[in-house]
Amino acid sequence: MLKYIFIFLICISSIQAQTYNEAKLDSLFNALESNNKGMGSFSIFSNGEEIYQKSFGFSNVATNAKANSLTKYRIGSISKTYTATILMQLVEEEKISLTTLVSDYFPNVPNADKITIENLLRHRSGLFNITETEDLRAWVDKLQSREKMIARIIANGTNFEPDEKTQYSNTNYVLLSFIAEEIEKKDFSTILDERIVEPLALKRTEYGNLIEPKNNEALPFYFENSEWKEVKLQTHMSVPKGAGAVVATPTELNQFFTNLFAGKLVSAVSLESMKNAKEGMGLGLMKLPFDAKEVYGHGGSIDGFQAFAAYFPNENVSIALTTNNLYAQISGVFIGAVKTYFGMDYTLPDFSPKKTIEVTSEELDTYIGTYGSPDFPIDIYISKDGNTLIAQGEGQPSFQLDAIGPHTFYSEKVMIKLTFQNETNKVVVNQGGRTYELTKE
Repeated sequence: MLKYIFIFLICISSIQAQTYNEAKLDSLFNALESNNKGMGSFSIFSNGEEIYQKSFGFSNVATNAKANSLTKYRIGSISKTYTATILMQLVEEEKISLTTLVSDYFPNVPNADKITIENLLRHRSGLFNITETEDLRAWVDKLQSREKMIARIIANGTNFEPDEKTQYSNTNYVLLSFIAEEIEKKDFSTILDERIVEPLALKRTEYGNLIEPKNNEALPFYFENSEWKEVKLQTHMSVPKGAGAVVATPTELNQFFTNLFAGKLVSAVSLESMKNAKEGMGLGLMKLPFDAKEVYGHGGSIDGFQAFAAYFPNENVSIALTTNNLYAQISGVFIGAVKTYFGMDYTLPDFSPKKTIEVTSEELDTYIGTYGSPDFPIDIYISKDGNTLIAQGEGQPSFQLDAIGPHTFYSEKVMIKLTFQNETNKVVVNQGGRTYELTKE
């Protein structure tokens, strides 16, 4: 549920706030819509007020229903920030503590007598990620009882010892959901309503169910053969629970983050704990420092939906994007919108068709390898499939690269251009208006 944040982390340095260019923001989202590159909604809050909102594309292609400011989207792993907020409220009420052990509630979970609530919140439990099981598709769209989910967690075991390192795992927040239910003696959807939705008077935020297009809930789509096609598989929300079951609009995402940082949901002490990061991971928040500035946020991806929310505390600005498909990765569009708002240099993407050239399998051999740089947060692996060059960012899905010139390759799907310099064993990466030089290892 979280694969689209890495490029974002490195592209917002040296932000200088200026009067934002509304026309340029409109142009970005209009270009996405007119070129069938994405569908969704975007919102900016400044000082607690929405100053910009834009919806683009359809919420339901089959009925030509256009997305609007009230369209609801699955937000995937951004749900974890809501869950962490609930757990911190329970800590403040002394119903639990960050040092409480999982064994107090689920003693049969591997390492339950060593894993703390804080370990779960920080993704430092070592528990295997339940959504990476090989048979996931066989059961992910069906109602799952707590007993079944706990049995799977037990069966899949651990990857490392508690607090040894940070490794993202949805299992952590599934367990936190169950623990909250045990404490409150209520189902998690009720807990979400009582502790976040109702206090903030949110009207379009809820624990998700089967998608109902008639209620202005977006269906997910993918683009293939010049048309949008519906993603038929829908995760049953009993699977991710507090790890990914929340549905919202970008406007209400910004309301949530603005109120969280304003101290309306947790105390200042609890918020500081949430912001305090180890290896970039706080308690339900990811800390993204850029020069003298800091940014906190989270991303999410589920069933064709992608979303990202980021809060800039010093500027009191919250920015959120929700999509029910993005032909390009969410990071590129989100980066462009954020850079445009803060007055940074940003060139709108060129969606005109790129003329490709043919290359031989032997020519591709010279590019194969692993490329990295201290200035780039992940390694890029280059391989081939016949006459096609394949790229894959560390921990991310692979994608095809098309040759558009000598030693130059492009992926329209992720809006990235790679130019190989074989004589120096380097590759120049252009994405999101930024350029990076990586060296072959």
